[in-house]
Amino acid sequence: MTAQPTAPATSRTTLSRAYRDGLAEEMARDPSILVMGTDLYERGGHWAQVTGLGPQFGRDRVRNAPISEAAMVAAGVGAAMDGLRPVVDLNFIDFAFGAMDEIVNQAAKIRYWWGRPVPLVIRGTTGFAGGGAQHNNSLEAWFCHVPGLLVAMPSTPADAKGLIKTALRGEDLVIFLMHKMLTGLRGEAGGPDDLVPFGQAAVRRPGRDVTVASYGVMAGKAVRAADQLAADGIEAEVIDLRTLMPLDLDLVEESVRRTRRLVVATEAYRHGGIGGEIAAAIGESLFGDLDAPVLRVGAGFAPVPHSPVLLDALTPGTDEITRAVRAVMKAGR
Repeated sequence: MTAQPTAPATSRTTLSRAYRDGLAEEMARDPSILVMGTDLYERGGHWAQVTGLGPQFGRDRVRNAPISEAAMVAAGVGAAMDGLRPVVDLNFIDFAFGAMDEIVNQAAKIRYWWGRPVPLVIRGTTGFAGGGAQHNNSLEAWFCHVPGLLVAMPSTPADAKGLIKTALRGEDLVIFLMHKMLTGLRGEAGGPDDLVPFGQAAVRRPGRDVTVASYGVMAGKAVRAADQLAADGIEAEVIDLRTLMPLDLDLVEESVRRTRRLVVATEAYRHGGIGGEIAAAIGESLFGDLDAPVLRVGAGFAPVPHSPVLLDALTPGTDEITRAVRAVMKAGR
């Protein structure tokens, strides 16, 4: 089927549409790419993440799947080993629980066993929002703990597009996580040749006093917190990690060597999370350079509630980040 024209070199769009455009451009470029999942062809997915791709590329390349995550991922693994580049869209990453053996015990180990690449992308929404405990898990730390998996978590439209394009041109299994609350976030997105490399974080706001390392929805909250802190003369440097495996600790270390203070802000639970990994790594490598203990910001340790009031109390935001920054500044004096 004839592909539609690609987007211009840059365009202002939503994060969800930027992902869709990146996927469409790669599907037009490479006929081995296909996407499968529930309610994709006609509906475009629960988050409209592939709207229009069904009619554009046809049913062979945009496939509706039965509601069996194990079957979807297993089919994706087989297709990837047979020369295709599938995207398995789980809609909610929580549904990966039904396919953890296929992801962790099969796909992630195939290159180690046989030297055979598995160019598979598993996409799902993540993070806290309405919907309760079964649809709001933040599982990035789980996947980062598995050798053989790469993990991407964009916070801007440009990164959503650039990272999915990079994932689809690679040879490894990628867990691609898109936060629910960023679906409609608007911003600039690049053109067909603008790829975002894995393992390369970005400085979202320069600063001299303290480093705030974050990713996903919390990266934007960290920037807003830094803007508020600037009014009091505290200049926070905000680093958006963009991918969690591989993790760009080099940029974090470079920043902390200058600021001598670090706050790690994640929406996920602090216990056993990415924030603890970064804090430990910086503590090991830069202990003598720190003027204050590394502080972590994260969610309260409880299942995600339906109640908006309770959800707001559980979810970390700009206030929690500013308090943590003020605490490390005070501790360093």
